[in-house]
Amino acid sequence: MTATTPGREGCATQSGTLPAQRASRWLALLSLLIGLSGCTSVGYYAQMVQGQWALIRDREPIATVVADPARPVALRERLAAAAGARRFASAELALPDNASYRGFVELKRPFVLWNVFATAEFSTRPTTHCFPIAGCVAYRGYYREAKARAEAQRLQAQGQDTYVGGVPAYSTLGWFSDPLLSSMLRWDDDQVAATIFHELAHQRFYLPGDTAFNESYATFVEGEGLRQWRASRGLPPPDAGREARYQQFRALLLTTRDDLARLYAQPLVSVAMRAAKARRFAQLRADYQRLRATPAWRDERRFDGWMSQPLNNARLVPYGLYEQWVPAFAALYAQHPGNWPAFFHRVRLLSERPAAEREQALKALLGQAATPQS
Repeated sequence: MTATTPGREGCATQSGTLPAQRASRWLALLSLLIGLSGCTSVGYYAQMVQGQWALIRDREPIATVVADPARPVALRERLAAAAGARRFASAELALPDNASYRGFVELKRPFVLWNVFATAEFSTRPTTHCFPIAGCVAYRGYYREAKARAEAQRLQAQGQDTYVGGVPAYSTLGWFSDPLLSSMLRWDDDQVAATIFHELAHQRFYLPGDTAFNESYATFVEGEGLRQWRASRGLPPPDAGREARYQQFRALLLTTRDDLARLYAQPLVSVAMRAAKARRFAQLRADYQRLRATPAWRDERRFDGWMSQPLNNARLVPYGLYEQWVPAFAALYAQHPGNWPAFFHRVRLLSERPAAEREQALKALLGQAATPQS
């Protein structure tokens, strides 16, 4: 699954019953999760199974919703636009042609699940969790916000920094036919299309245990896929200013995290370390306000809510996971521009290298990306 990722409509029925193949897969997954979990983990895996089952049960074909005159016109139009992006994903981006993102689920909550991130009080390294399918990731997901908050409180009582973040969409990496969710429709059509591309990219390829590799790869597919999707309809590239502002905000957070990592490596007593930590987060707030005061940021409010919340190490964890190697994957794609199958083949070959060798190859690709082309 991802934190922050896309089919044949006949694979899901409106009644929510599962075809034999999907039912067998469901039972296999349930047995695997329970079999590999200890007694303290059974409750966690049970809520994950129940949450995933609810998505399967409530799924209905997008084509059925779009054709139903009794459904809201705005919903039908949004789903029709998403269906166009979904067709483009398989026809032009060589992403999986399966039932994912050809069904729709109306959630009764703002997010499909909530992720809990945690770190030690004086560390920027996240607490990781390992799962049978996804490998090791820097969070745990909960389908009920109350359960996520309770887990965060439990970890806080142990002295850890925690952060609970809502997740509008995720991928089961092809195990199930992931639906389009009402939580995704809070975004505009471009963001919905980009998310479909991102999550289908995870279905096309996923390397267990390497979050930065997986998310950077999918983020590149998302961005380049969106550019090509817009071009196919005669539209200009996505707003470069919006992306530039995000990168500026991200740079503030990554600089803060690097500074904190150096701070935590110093031989300070807890009281002094805690005070220095508070000062660095106060500096982050001041740096953000200076950024917000610049003309380019006059109407940019995306990050105000995030910055208004208490800041700690755990809140910084998700940043950097999604973009670290994006320029490297862009350089890889540039070797075969427009040839998505060749790109995906190269990604797979890259993933088969030992971790250290893979990182060196990615760094070399970063160097290519930074070198102006003649």
